[in-house]
Amino acid sequence: MNGTMAASSNRIMLGPLVAAIDQGTSSTRFLVFNAKTAELLSHHQVEIKQSFPKEGWVEEDPKEILQSVYECMDRTCEKLTQLNIDISNIKAIGVTNQRETTLVWDKETGEPLYNAIVWLDLRTQSTVERLINKTPGRNKNHLKHKTGLPISTYFSAVKLRWLMDNVEKVHEAVLSHRAMFGTVDSWLIWCLTGGKKGGVHCTDVTNASRTMLFNIHTMDWDPELCKYFDIPMEILPKVRSSSEIYGLMKSGPLTGVPISGCLGDQSAALVGQMCFKDGQAKNTYGTGCFLLKNVGTKPVMSDHGLLTTVAYKLGRDKPACYALEGSVAIAGAVVRWLKDNLGIIQTSTELEELAADVGTSYGCYFVPAFSGLYAPYWEPSARGIICGLTQFTNRSHLAFAALEAVCFQTREILDAMNQDSGIHLSQLQVDGGMTSNRLLMQLQADILCIPVVKPSMPETTALGAAMAAGAAEGVSVWSLTPEDLTEVTSEKFEPQINPEESELRYARWKKAVQRAMNWETTEPVNNGNEETSIFSSVPLGFYILGSMFMLIGAKYIAGQCESE
Repeated sequence: MNGTMAASSNRIMLGPLVAAIDQGTSSTRFLVFNAKTAELLSHHQVEIKQSFPKEGWVEEDPKEILQSVYECMDRTCEKLTQLNIDISNIKAIGVTNQRETTLVWDKETGEPLYNAIVWLDLRTQSTVERLINKTPGRNKNHLKHKTGLPISTYFSAVKLRWLMDNVEKVHEAVLSHRAMFGTVDSWLIWCLTGGKKGGVHCTDVTNASRTMLFNIHTMDWDPELCKYFDIPMEILPKVRSSSEIYGLMKSGPLTGVPISGCLGDQSAALVGQMCFKDGQAKNTYGTGCFLLKNVGTKPVMSDHGLLTTVAYKLGRDKPACYALEGSVAIAGAVVRWLKDNLGIIQTSTELEELAADVGTSYGCYFVPAFSGLYAPYWEPSARGIICGLTQFTNRSHLAFAALEAVCFQTREILDAMNQDSGIHLSQLQVDGGMTSNRLLMQLQADILCIPVVKPSMPETTALGAAMAAGAAEGVSVWSLTPEDLTEVTSEKFEPQINPEESELRYARWKKAVQRAMNWETTEPVNNGNEETSIFSSVPLGFYILGSMFMLIGAKYIAGQCESE
């Protein structure tokens, strides 16, 4: 009896709880927070398999993604029950997700019509080159005035175009008005709110702004952009704010709980880091690396290779806020590559140990342009290179160079951001899985020559989604007014090397980046062995063919003379 009373009194003390689904590129998590203190109470994580059917292709199974969400929810609810926490106190669920990853499904059967094409995927490179070649002056920023984005393999519209052109099932479903397009947030919300039995087909402004079909000024799908990519508007989800009730959970232990927050993962991290003021910025180290700076309620266009994107819109009647974003494709993914492809480490913690053993790359530079280069270059033809190798170089130096690569790429986008805004950041707020690597954080401070500040609770992406869900009208269990926001404890890494050494290393990195450029193009190549065919030159071809005929003719005449 006393135990029951103690448990129930604990439950009362906790007050309302808010949950977040954090569906990332490499894993899915479900996390539950205390709405009053922002304390993380419990969570569960499941890894997601990536498949690489061809070089440059990256896919994930939409059903596996959905199943991982249900599994994480069930396990977390079990853990909460074991902690004597009443799951009926969960008042709302937020969704945050890997952005740009593209799905098409059948609204009548609820079945995906193809695998999800992941944001990193490069299969659309020839489409992108064709689109850019069609623009006046071959300008990759041709649509930027509406979208804030360059024409790139990164964004959803070209992936959707590829699916419509190359997958018969998708083509047929579009023609018969059964197709639904969405990014991962749309797929999850549709399934969780009922699927083919009345599921809500929606997305939020932050995810919509990553498709190249969304006008960041009108804050809606743009008919001209849809016409440009030849995409029927009827397959697109309805665009909503990042904080409102979209629908209710229709199954599982949390049936009836509203889904009331939705933000692309990088926007969610910006909210979770409390970057609500113009000029505040954060850098997230996940599969990729993403530096976002809040620029307020008017979009700012970059002259230095950054994206203009929607940061958040925290309520139907609230203004949208915008951000400048520097996107790096490969950060944590380089760790996975060293582990899975080269086998030089078994775990990510081993990378830190290896790098710490030598404390230097010994002149080795690693440009991990596996998916081309994103900001500030937007160069899809770049490919990864490792240079500066000597007989002395070993796997520890390579490990150090891999960590440095993440830091150098961040330096490039921070430089671009400082040039665009004219205001230099005095410190960098960081979050994401890789921030547990203390050597990386110290290297980052050294290479940027400014302090790096890491919150003690690293799950800022999930926290941002929970905040948006808890603050939604009709839920209102989480206050976003500045005086009510919880003070976050953090750790600060100060630069420890002199700026001259930092600049020298950065200059060498820039040299290595130039070596990685223009490696892979979809232009027809020579014979595959770099030897030019003699017939590729028309005059030379005629000359050699003419010479051959003359020789044959001469032989024939000589033969005739002999026979006579």
